[in-house]
This record gives sequence, structure tokens and C-alpha cells, in this order.
Amino acid sequence: MARTATALIKLSAIKQNYLYAKSLAKPAKAVATIKANAYGHGAVKVAKELADIVDAFSVACIEEAIELREAGITQPIILLEGFFTVDELDYISNNNLWTAVHNQFQIDAIKNANFEQPINVWLKMDSGMHRLGFLPDEYADAWSQLNALSQVASITHMTHFSSADDLSSSITQQQTDLFIATVADLPGDISIANSSAVLSNAMPNRSQWVRPGIMLYGSSPINDPALSKALMPAMTVKAKIISERTIDKGESVGYNAKWTAPDVHKIGTISIGYADGYPRQAVNGTPVWINGKKSQILGRVSMDMAMVDLSMFADQDCLGLEVELWGDNVAVNDVAECADTISYTLFCGLSRRISKQYVK
Repeated sequence: MARTATALIKLSAIKQNYLYAKSLAKPAKAVATIKANAYGHGAVKVAKELADIVDAFSVACIEEAIELREAGITQPIILLEGFFTVDELDYISNNNLWTAVHNQFQIDAIKNANFEQPINVWLKMDSGMHRLGFLPDEYADAWSQLNALSQVASITHMTHFSSADDLSSSITQQQTDLFIATVADLPGDISIANSSAVLSNAMPNRSQWVRPGIMLYGSSPINDPALSKALMPAMTVKAKIISERTIDKGESVGYNAKWTAPDVHKIGTISIGYADGYPRQAVNGTPVWINGKKSQILGRVSMDMAMVDLSMFADQDCLGLEVELWGDNVAVNDVAECADTISYTLFCGLSRRISKQYVK
């Protein structure tokens, strides 16, 4: 592709981060969460890289699972939102998909289904997130209904933390206590820990499954460098300088004159903008990395371009130099903070104009 904005994906880093998650959660098994196209990293590529070591994958919906099955992925795949229509059940049964169940409609659909292979269910409890799941006083009845069905092969107990990334919050412990008390007398594995809980070791002893997501891609949801230092960034986003110029003191760059030169200043234009997925909200001073040196975004990010500070290269021809937007030298969380967002949105927001290059 001629456009110079690219994302370099290090598959070996994703594999290493998965193995690190497993080591932290030992002896629990680990579900590799690759929904949303593996958080923008490429679900099929990531699944193939992890296929020989993974315990299971998880996606949001059946369309994402079908893509993996058609690509030759044979490992178990969990549908985290379950199924939405009855006609999905035959495919789930025939293709070794495991499905979340979080409402009565889904239980009734399984009761009335007629398929040859019983399915594995992950029964979801609403322990405080209030998004999906049976309330604690409904949960045991939901489990009993499923447990009585020949269409169900196994039931795993599941809930989701709302605040595990906030280590000062008591909510995580409250959710854990409520969940464990609710399932205490019910047979079956349990799954409760997301990336935050894995990294901070906020996992009950009975956990048989953890569900690492964002940490697989080298980003920590917790603002604590000590907990993320072992993670390896998997994605490096780069673009090239396509124009350079020197402007006088008092001149501005970009739309709405959001940055004005304090002196005679060298600036460069790079071939990436918000249509590529680089955040328009990135403020003046958002870090970038150019030719071994830290630099910064200047002015407002445009649809197709952004401007960077080249004052440290005053006597150097910079045309064609690569600019790292995030990756090995610029932490994606630092960029996210400057754009008032989170790394998840940056990863998932990359557009198809960003060409992906994969390395082992």
C-alpha cells in the first residue's frame, strides 16, 4: 500500500502475554479474549498464533466465531453475549461453541431445541455490573433449569467485575463475595477474573477459568507500572513525515490555531489522522517518537494528517522519517490519557486504511 500509516503486530508478544496471564492465574485455565477483531489486532492471525497453547477463545457474538471456524480454528470458542436468536443453536451445537446464558429467553430456547450434541453453557450472574446476567436471587433457579436438560453438557459459573481496574475500590471484593456465596452449593467451574483481576491477583481460590483481554495486547487497564512491566506491547503504529517546514514566531498550525509557535519552529506533517483511528482529541504535547527521540503532536489532528514537532531536528532533512504514534517507545496508555480515552478504543478504532504487518 502506498499510504505510509501502518500497524506492526508482534504475534510473539501476544503469545508471551497470554503465557504470562496463565502463569499469574495458575492453575486456572485462561480464555484468550479475541472479540472485536482481537481488539483491532486481527482475530484470525492472533487465534492461529495461540492455537497450540490456548485453553479456549472468547468472542462477543456468533459472527466472530464463524469467522474463526471458517479460518480453521478448532479450539473451544465462548460467545460472551450468548446467542440472540434460536436458529444459532444448531451452529453452536455442531461447531463446539460454548455459549453464555444470561436471560430466561435463552434457557427456554435451549429447552425447546433439538440438537444431537449437548452444549456447554457459561451461566452469567449479575453481581453488580448490571449489564447482563441473572440476579443473585434468580441464579440458582436458572442453574437448576439448565442442569435438568439433556441439551446441556456442562455449566460454568460466570460473572464480570465492574471496577477491578481501581485497586482502591471495595466493589471488586463485594462482587466476589456475592458471587462465591451464590454459587457455593452449585457444582461447576467458575470464571470471574478479567485482565485487571489477573494482574492484581484479585481472584478467588476456586477460579478454574480466567478471561484475559486487553493484557494480551500489552496494555494494562490498571494505572500501576509495577503491575504492567512484564507485558509486551504487541502493536506499533507508525506513519511517515510527508512534509516539513519552518514557521515564524506567532504563526499557528492546523485547524482553529490550537498551537502557536513560541519562536521560529520546525514542524512536520505525518500521514495519519482520525480517519485512520488516531484520536482527534489528542492534545498538544501528546507524545510521539521520531528517529530515536521523543517528540510531540502540535495542533489539532485532522482527518488524514497530523503535525509533529521537529525542532530537535533543525538541521536535518526529515522527509520520509518514520514517526511512532504508539508501540515500543510510546506507551499506548500515555496516548490514551492525552486523548481522554483508553487503550481499548485506540486499538479497536484503527480503520482499514491502516495496513497491518505481522511478525513472529
